[in-house]
Amino acid sequence: MPRVLRIINRFNLGGPTYNAANLTKYMEPEFETLLLGGMRDETEDSSEFILDNLGISPIIIDEMRREISPKNDLIAYKKIKKIIKEFKPDIVHTHAAKAGTIGRLAAYNCKVPVVVHTFHGHVFHSYFNSYKSSIFKKIERNLAKKTNMIIAVSENQRLELANTYKITALDKIRVIPLGFNLSRFRENMDKKRLEFRETYRIQDDEIAIGIVGRLVPIKNHNFFLDAIQRLRMKSNKKIRVFVVGDGESRESLLTKAEELNLDYVCNGQSKLRSATVTFTSWIKEVDYVYAGMDIIALTSLNEGTPVSLIEAQAAGKAIISTNVGGIENIVIPGETALLTNNGNIKEFSTKLIELVNNDLLRESIAGKGWDYVRERFHFETLVGNMKNLYYELLNSKT
Repeated sequence: MPRVLRIINRFNLGGPTYNAANLTKYMEPEFETLLLGGMRDETEDSSEFILDNLGISPIIIDEMRREISPKNDLIAYKKIKKIIKEFKPDIVHTHAAKAGTIGRLAAYNCKVPVVVHTFHGHVFHSYFNSYKSSIFKKIERNLAKKTNMIIAVSENQRLELANTYKITALDKIRVIPLGFNLSRFRENMDKKRLEFRETYRIQDDEIAIGIVGRLVPIKNHNFFLDAIQRLRMKSNKKIRVFVVGDGESRESLLTKAEELNLDYVCNGQSKLRSATVTFTSWIKEVDYVYAGMDIIALTSLNEGTPVSLIEAQAAGKAIISTNVGGIENIVIPGETALLTNNGNIKEFSTKLIELVNNDLLRESIAGKGWDYVRERFHFETLVGNMKNLYYELLNSKT
């Protein structure tokens, strides 16, 4: 039985954790997998429940953390090398940047037969200044030479990596979309909707707009709040807005809401009174969130495959999003989602107003999502594609 050592940056809520967890669990019995992960950032909620639900007990490497630290990174590198020598994997598969750097160097220097890396997103624009971005591109180009196959989670990302950023040749990048168990976004949704809307005092004639994800600069929640202010000025519809998630940008977003004169409440305050904007922090039962919403928004500056848009389509919700990264590969533009140019607040707010005002448009977009995502982004599809790739790479070594 081939052995796989799977290494992920950290176990935070999001696509990479679901991806690594499903591949660890469901590649059995053909592949034996050991899962390693780094230390969760203090500003992020734990995703241990994802692993617990699948019966997975990962090895946590405390020194593998989000920030760059030569001391901690070296310790993490040595720990991974030791695990490789003891576990003797046939494949090392890394996920995201930090794990991809340390894990691939360790695998290459330990002469692991097959090394695979998945880009869940990338940091080549909108994260750092041009100098830092150029350094990261050089690092990734060097790492690509030590990698047997790079996985992109969308076709757009594959083309970006090869043609825009010149990380490696196009034929060395395989597209394998993320996969999830989407059944909870179809079960008892009427009941879940009633419970969520009762909890947050959402009236039947109020349209609920949600944005789900980490509160960090790359997600561009300031842009979202600007659009909400424009919506309030130009639409007579009653709206409620829910910012679901938490992170380093939380306090600056509260300040932004005050500057825009947006009435808001945080967390438990919603039980005391209703407000235009509710900052809920993390909600693990996101199926209840989607059930309660009418529109799901995303305003990111850069994305790989945003899980929230896949989940929103599974739940049958209308979507509006900036068109960045691989987003146009996970929705049908104009049919399951309205997409706008990155940074164009006039275009985004105009389409959001249209989506709020036009009930038929909203219902039409909401009604097409499930048929589109149910096979493309199911975990069984992910697992089947990955098994085929692993066997292909292993056979090429014999």
